[in-house]
Amino acid sequence: MDWNQWLLSHEIPLRLGFFFGTFALIALWEGLAPRRTLSIGRGLRWASNIGIVVLNSLLLRLLFPAAAVGVAAAAEAGGWGLFNIYPLGSWPEVALSVIAMDLAIYLQHVMVHAVPALWRLHRVHHADLDYDVTTGARFHPLEIVLSMLIKFATILVLGPPVVAVLIFEVLLNASSMFNHGNIRLPAGVDRLLRRVLVTPDMHRVHHSVEDDEANSNFGFALSWWDRLFGTYREQPRAGHQDMALGIRGWRNPQDVDRLPGMLSLPFRGKVNDYVINRRHWDKPDAP
Repeated sequence: MDWNQWLLSHEIPLRLGFFFGTFALIALWEGLAPRRTLSIGRGLRWASNIGIVVLNSLLLRLLFPAAAVGVAAAAEAGGWGLFNIYPLGSWPEVALSVIAMDLAIYLQHVMVHAVPALWRLHRVHHADLDYDVTTGARFHPLEIVLSMLIKFATILVLGPPVVAVLIFEVLLNASSMFNHGNIRLPAGVDRLLRRVLVTPDMHRVHHSVEDDEANSNFGFALSWWDRLFGTYREQPRAGHQDMALGIRGWRNPQDVDRLPGMLSLPFRGKVNDYVINRRHWDKPDAP
């Protein structure tokens, strides 16, 4: 069995192992050193947030059984994509592929804040009234499908090694749980880490109820893109302890923190002023 075949056959246990290991570590850290006091608590939110993760995982396995690593293997076998046409060697291709795919996630994140129809889907992620490790995996199933299709297109254009795609998938899940963690980092450590990585304090700004703060800090793993494209904001105006999270007008836990409400949220109410291309942010965001 060659290396690619081994990765394909072990993809699920590898990803699940890293997922549950990272989840347990961040959840323990949240209990020992929380950054904020949760306003809703874990019971209702965790049941719904984890429920939508299970639903999304089943949906992806049903629709895309080969997943991203399977597309990478097909691209390699067919000679499709930049690195399959112009090979650079294994390790440069792995490093550049991971960086390029992280840039693609940044651009996708900006897009779902800029297109009103896509913001309807993405606001399920932002409507969470608290912010912890489960928020990092809380996405509407339709957005998850769209994200996977964009990932497939990126892989077909790049032609990354299979191992690079697996590394990226693991890093994406781990970084999302880390930067959504309700965890306390020493200020000096936070400043040092965010030179390269998105930290919880950096990404929490993006979940602010304030429009301009929610439309900043789009990065998931690497912090470079926000600085490069001018979307970086260092701190929330109200401070991390006092900042309000979520979306204005969607403050009822029954609407935003129960699974039925989360699934129906994109189809309720008007497209609101959190969309980037809305020029006037002076009206309340109401259902």
